[in-house]
Amino acid sequence: MWNEIQQTADYIKNRGIDNPDFGIILGTGLGNLINCIDIKQTIPYAEIPNFPVSTVPGHSGNLIYGAIGDKKVLVLQGRFHYYEGWTMQQATFPVRVMKFLGIENVIISNASGGVNPTFKVGDIMIITDHINMMPDHPLHGKNDERFGPRFVDMHEAYNKKMIATLKKVAKENNIVVKEGVYLALQGPTFETPAEYRMVRLVGADTVGMSTVPEVIVAKHMNMNCLGVSVITDLGIEGKVEEVSHEAVQQAAKGIEKQLITLMEEFIKVY
Repeated sequence: MWNEIQQTADYIKNRGIDNPDFGIILGTGLGNLINCIDIKQTIPYAEIPNFPVSTVPGHSGNLIYGAIGDKKVLVLQGRFHYYEGWTMQQATFPVRVMKFLGIENVIISNASGGVNPTFKVGDIMIITDHINMMPDHPLHGKNDERFGPRFVDMHEAYNKKMIATLKKVAKENNIVVKEGVYLALQGPTFETPAEYRMVRLVGADTVGMSTVPEVIVAKHMNMNCLGVSVITDLGIEGKVEEVSHEAVQQAAKGIEKQLITLMEEFIKVY
């Protein structure tokens, strides 16, 4: 994998993209966050050597390079999920490429199901920690020390300084944010009521099908992570309703304006 990552990073560098200040991974229904970016380049994933191609509706499949204020950003407009059939190593491949482009700070967003009874659809939750319940691990197999250590410290998976800055930005812009724990399951099925209850009982506030593998790989390479989750459906007892991918996308769009403001202002001041 080392050679493929270097080849991909070299290709992107040769397009004039090097040392961005932030890498950003956009989740379901959140692709319009690129509207706050002064875009310099858009590269379809299909043109990038060794890159996977997203198969999920709402994930456009472009690498976007540009600026927010005076900060350079590299954005994955569409991510890769284990449930699509990618291996964990393939799904997290772009995070490793980001590291070798000089990126140290990663912002990861997702849509998730809220199980905390104080949450409602449309809430924005800052991820303070996660629980990994996926059936495979992105660091499974022989470790390559050139990427990072065999045993990765995860005591601060989500960077406290980044969280504090985002909370300050939210307060200054009168945007209400929640904080909580994100639990990752394989998907692609949405959870049953019993599974939602399990998620809450083991200590999580939201549940989704992404983010955790990317954060693990980022921490393997000593990158700083900020995670933001948009609550697009509820798994709260008595409030569990029929849900579809289209409904999740629609719910995410309803909160996009506030999320764009949060991301834009955070990146400018961090």
